[in-house]
Amino acid sequence: MTANIDFDAINRVALAALPALLARWLPDGRLEGREWTVRNPRRVDRRPGSFRINLTTGRWADFASGDKGGDIISLAAYLADIGQADAARRLADMLGIDHG
Repeated sequence: MTANIDFDAINRVALAALPALLARWLPDGRLEGREWTVRNPRRVDRRPGSFRINLTTGRWADFASGDKGGDIISLAAYLADIGQADAARRLADMLGIDHG
C-alpha cells in the first residue's frame, strides 16, 4: 500500500544523505560541479558521462538511454529494478526513518 508512505519526507532525508548514498550505490562515480557522474550499472556503459545525478535536487538522467527521474526514490527504484513504493520503504529503512 502506497497511501501511507510519506514519499516527500523520505526524499528530503535521502537528499541530505545523497553523497553517502551515491558512494554506496555508485562508488565508481565522480563529482563534476553539482552532479555525480558515473557509468550506468543497468546497461553496458563503457565510461562515465551520460548518467548523472544532481546533488542539489536529486534529479537524475541517463542521457544516452533516456531514462530519468525526479528524486532519490526513483533513482533507488531504477537501480534496484523495483517499484517506487518498495524503493521508498527500503530507502527509509536504510536511513533509519519511518516510512509511514
